[in-house]
Amino acid sequence: MSSSNIIRYDLMIEEALRAVVREAVSQVAKEGLCGEHHFYITFATKFAGVQVPDYILKQHPEEMTIVLQHQFFGLRLENDAINVTLSFSGKQENIVVPIEAITTFADPSVHFVLQFQMVKSGMPHEEKTKQQEAESTEPTDSTEEDKKKGEVIRLDKFRKK
Repeated sequence: MSSSNIIRYDLMIEEALRAVVREAVSQVAKEGLCGEHHFYITFATKFAGVQVPDYILKQHPEEMTIVLQHQFFGLRLENDAINVTLSFSGKQENIVVPIEAITTFADPSVHFVLQFQMVKSGMPHEEKTKQQEAESTEPTDSTEEDKKKGEVIRLDKFRKK
């Protein structure tokens, strides 16, 4: 079985877990936070569709964590992205975070944490191009990604003939 025709359970699980984030955000957007619940959301700031003011992006050029607890306003889920207004040094700023940009979602009040892999298709255009160039220059018989996935060993190599 070649790598192009395998069932990608890892991607299915990832999508199912992102649905948990969508549902949690939707529920809080409609009903507000209850009890001690609060969210820590870490995301890739260079991911396509992320909208963060430039001065905040300079402080967090790669990754940023926002907290939805006491001071957040207008939380909504639209176009598969979290849209929320947060307070930064007393100034309210709108932040847009695509669900696919999230690397960690946590609700510490119930010891709940989800960690996600970054999806290549969400990388900004220039990074995607660099990534594609790097992939095209690697040898085709054994790429670094294949090594990470593991190796299939055919048992018939070891059988006596």
